[in-house]
Amino acid sequence: MFDKIQKAQAAIQQTCDQLGHHVRIMEVCGTHTVAIFRSGIKSILPKGLRLISGPGCPVCVTDQGYIDLVLQLADRDDTLIATYGDMIRVPGGNGSLETRQSRGNVRVVLSTDDALNLAVENPAKTVVFVAVGFETTTPATAVAVKGAAARGLDNFTILSNHKLVIPAMTALLSDPQTQIDGFLCPGHVSVILGYGAYRPVVEQFARPCVVAGFEPVQILEGLAEICRQVADKRAQVANVYCAVVTEQGNATARQIVDECFEPADGYWRGLGSIPGSTLKLRATLRHYDAFERFGITETPAEDLTGCRCGQVLCGRIEPPQCPLFAGRCTPDTPVGACMVSSEGTCAAWFKYGDRR
Repeated sequence: MFDKIQKAQAAIQQTCDQLGHHVRIMEVCGTHTVAIFRSGIKSILPKGLRLISGPGCPVCVTDQGYIDLVLQLADRDDTLIATYGDMIRVPGGNGSLETRQSRGNVRVVLSTDDALNLAVENPAKTVVFVAVGFETTTPATAVAVKGAAARGLDNFTILSNHKLVIPAMTALLSDPQTQIDGFLCPGHVSVILGYGAYRPVVEQFARPCVVAGFEPVQILEGLAEICRQVADKRAQVANVYCAVVTEQGNATARQIVDECFEPADGYWRGLGSIPGSTLKLRATLRHYDAFERFGITETPAEDLTGCRCGQVLCGRIEPPQCPLFAGRCTPDTPVGACMVSSEGTCAAWFKYGDRR
C-alpha cells in the first residue's frame, strides 16, 4: 500500500511541476470530501494541486424552497412527515423540522420501509416522505412507492427532490466562472450508474472523469490518474474502484427507478435551475406525489441569512471565506445546510480543516 501511495504522489507532483500552474480537481461526493479531510490527504499533496469540493452532498444541494415546502407540510394537522435524520436540522425560512418535532408529526426514519409502516400505523394521517438524495438512494424510494401501490396505502406520499449527478457536472462545466480540470467521480453513485455514464461529460467538455473509492490510497490513485491525463492533454473515463463499480452499473436498480420516475427541471442550492436534474414521479404514480396531493409547487427561495453555502457548493469559495463560518455558523448552531450535514463541506472544514 505504501508503494501505491508513493507512486500516486510522484505522479501528482510530476504533473504539477510539468504544468507550472494549479491543477483543479473537483470531488463530486460528500463522502470523498470528508475522507480527504479526515485522512489528511491534503497535507501530502503539492501546492500545485487544488482540490475543490463540489455539489456532492444531497442535503446541501437541496434548495431553500424545497425546505420551506417541507416545513409548510409539517405545519398541517393532517400530515406526518417522515425524514432521514440528516434533514432534521436543515434551516428553512422559518425554523427547521427539528423545531416542528414538538407537534408530534415529524418522525425520523431509518429506511423507506419505516416510512411505509408509519402509513399503516397512522391511517388518519397522510405520510409525506422527504425524498432527498442522489442515484444511490433513489431506488429505495422507488421500491417504497411500488410497495405503497401494491398494499393500497393511499395515505403514503413522497415529496421527491432526488437529484441526478451528471446534469450538475454539466452545469458546472457550462459556467465560465467555474474552472475545473477534472472530476473525482462519486463511488456510491457510480455503483448504480456505472462508470460508463460519465462518457458524455468527457466527450462534451474534454475533462477527465475518474471513479474512486473512499480509502486514502484509492483517492490518491484517482487523483494521480486525473493528473496524468491532464499532463498528457487527454480526457478519458477511468475507474480505480474496480471492486464494486462496473462499466454498466446496477441495471436492476436503474430499471425500477425508470419505472417510477422521470427527469424534470429542478432547483439546486447555488446552481439554480438545472434542466433534467431532478426526478419526479411518472403520471401513473402521481397519486403518491405529495406535490400533486397537496397542490404545491417548488419555487426557489432566497437565503437572507448571509450564508454563502451556494458558492461553496459551486467551488467558487472555500468555507473560511464565508463571514459566518466558525462564528455564527457552527455544527451546534448551523446557519447553512453545508454545516448541518455530516457530509457538508463546511462541516468537514470545521472539524478537520483550517478555520481561519
